[in-house]
Amino acid sequence: MKKIAVLTSGGDAPGMNAALRAVVRAATYYGMEVYGVKRGFDGLIQGDIYKMKSYSVSNIISLGGTILKTARSVEFHSKEGRDKAFEHLRSRDIEGLVVIGGDGTMNACLRFSEAYSFPVVGIPGTINNDLYGTDFTIGFDTAVNTALDAIDKIRDTANSHDRIFFVEVMGRDAGYIAIQTGIGGGAELVMVPETETSIQDVISTLQAGWDRSKSASIVVTAEGNAEGSALDIAQKVKEHINNKDIKITTLGHIQRGGAPSAFDRILSSRLGLAAVEALRNGNHGKMVGIIKDEISYTDFKTAIETPKPLNEELVRLVEILNS
Repeated sequence: MKKIAVLTSGGDAPGMNAALRAVVRAATYYGMEVYGVKRGFDGLIQGDIYKMKSYSVSNIISLGGTILKTARSVEFHSKEGRDKAFEHLRSRDIEGLVVIGGDGTMNACLRFSEAYSFPVVGIPGTINNDLYGTDFTIGFDTAVNTALDAIDKIRDTANSHDRIFFVEVMGRDAGYIAIQTGIGGGAELVMVPETETSIQDVISTLQAGWDRSKSASIVVTAEGNAEGSALDIAQKVKEHINNKDIKITTLGHIQRGGAPSAFDRILSSRLGLAAVEALRNGNHGKMVGIIKDEISYTDFKTAIETPKPLNEELVRLVEILNS
């Protein structure tokens, strides 16, 4: 394989640039030409492709976001859009594709690789950590640390004013960010989509804390919670507790930005190299990941369709340490 292309797709995640750097540097090391695709699959459809050199990725390992930019492509869902993308690769004699993104991106990789028998390797880049086939996805560790920093600051004001804070973190329909942030931040309760927590459970937990002379409490809630957003949950709790000062904080997209942590930079570098070597070895149609600190390869269909369960030990840890 002499020529490969690389793109970033879907939501951005800290560490995407580090993965891109590793792909370009690894391809160059092996004597391959590498092409960057701007704006994800939309850029591939439009032919927004340019040749990259080793110096193209200098000084980007510490940058958040992605220098290639990213997008969610509607047109790529159609056969006509995918045909255009394939033709742009074929016209440049590009023989393989590395794609960095989340579960929607891996689904697009599956369809593209199957439709054209084209070698594609995926790198899991999403703060949600919800892809099967890897213990950690790129950006997850940074997002947790960003959320944890915010919660540490929130606890200062919660303690100063004897307040209850409901803090919502990202994660879509997965509770990985919430559970780790809750443990690291010493939250009184963590509400995640994977486990059922009723409003009465919240009230009982808060009441138990007050009985132990706790004056302030933090409840971490994840997106996709059955009881709704942090605002929804706070309003329901207020119907039963009207003698406490309740505040709501939604952390939002600050969790997707910022310089990647050391862990994410190293993870991204390892996965970027593994992706290039997988293409060279004919091991494509798969997502590279890391399991028990070893590089792993999972076919796209399995990575997309297999649920990734929340670590039950972490759920139990919250219950015991914050009781």
